[in-house]
Amino acid sequence: MSQSIIVDACGWVAVIDSGMNFDIELKQTIGNFELILLDSVLDELKEIESQRPKRKSLLIPMLESKSNLDDSEIESNHTDDQIFELAKRESFSVLTVDKELKKRLFESSIKVIEVSKNNHFKVIENL
Repeated sequence: MSQSIIVDACGWVAVIDSGMNFDIELKQTIGNFELILLDSVLDELKEIESQRPKRKSLLIPMLESKSNLDDSEIESNHTDDQIFELAKRESFSVLTVDKELKKRLFESSIKVIEVSKNNHFKVIENL
């Protein structure tokens, strides 16, 4: 069985900026996984990439090819709220480095995967 992981924009930027081999590192950290990408996260990533130098691409097409797009209807218009609600409803993990989002996820016992300072993944299951 694989672990479903919602990718947050800041989490993906941290992965890219770290230079890590995403697939190998994540597989070593949690085993089999499935990435979930929300439309709102994809929009945020495209906006962030438009402001970065060309040589610092966020590899969005690669992320899209490795992810399942989630188009479920979630009431909120705010990306963090959408991530939180989907993770809570479906018991998905979340890849993020956003402090406020991590706090909300921790408080609801939702597993967080973050990029650590040594460019590896770290799984945090609670505070």
